[in-house]
Amino acid sequence: MMRRAHLVLAGLAAMACGAAAWAYLSGPKPLSPDQLAARYDTPLPPPNGPLTVFHLGHSLVGRDMPAMLAQLAEHDHASQLGWGTPLKAHWEPDEPIQGFDVENAHDHYRDAKDALASGDFDAFVLTEMLEIEAAINYFDAPDYLEKWASAAREGNPDIRVFLYESWHDLNDPQGWLTRLDEDPVRYWEGVLLAQAMASAPEAGPIHVIPAGRVIAEFVRRIESGDGVDGITSREDLFARMDDGTLDPIHINDLGAYLVALTHYAVLYQRTPVGLPRHLDRADGTPSTAPGQALADLMQRTVWDVVSTLPITGIPQN
Repeated sequence: MMRRAHLVLAGLAAMACGAAAWAYLSGPKPLSPDQLAARYDTPLPPPNGPLTVFHLGHSLVGRDMPAMLAQLAEHDHASQLGWGTPLKAHWEPDEPIQGFDVENAHDHYRDAKDALASGDFDAFVLTEMLEIEAAINYFDAPDYLEKWASAAREGNPDIRVFLYESWHDLNDPQGWLTRLDEDPVRYWEGVLLAQAMASAPEAGPIHVIPAGRVIAEFVRRIESGDGVDGITSREDLFARMDDGTLDPIHINDLGAYLVALTHYAVLYQRTPVGLPRHLDRADGTPSTAPGQALADLMQRTVWDVVSTLPITGIPQN
């Protein structure tokens, strides 16, 4: 299926790129870990009400997760998506965006630059392509993260900017949980944020929606026992191909629900415990809902993770 083609390309690029080579030696010196942490000493103020949210990314954003989030929060949203799309391709008009016509054929599509310039949005959530190493080494990821954040703040100086931390292929040779544990410091924060925020020291911080870390913690809790409501392993959060085989990168409805809860908790600084579990997909059809016990575990896990990370912008107790 063409939708999966980006995974093959990204995987080949990842094998070639090496773990830490990135071409920013001539730019501003990246923030040190202590400097980066200091940018998050002051938490974000809680929103006064529903936000208008713009999503920028690819199929790990998708249409269903933002639709679920919008139902949970009762807010308006729009998006620009592709297949495996780097931030650079979304920014540069001459760069191709695979799957653009398919992924944006819906009522919530808006051109990203026009949408941000309009000042209509209170929150901007963007993510980078996978493999994240390839995005850094070959697609100037920190530079384009800074460009997009700056564009958002030009349109609305008070906009909240969030980097959506995603995950990797279940078959990653470094180990899937290992990547989820190590990549925030190694790439998402240690390179993307440390470099992007050094490039614009006068700008506000870019906060993080740590979906990868939430999924890792949820999987550990599920796999450490007998499961909940028939969900026993990480594979139960992922989709199936047309032939029934596991899709090792794209999440199913349960995975989308967990990620939507994570977005909700960070954007609104509220525990998701008690939120509805019966939601519709973007096309209006009912999604596969978690059982009550599973939904409870998902909601508790989300808050246990996000409420302990200053980088989310949530005040620390």
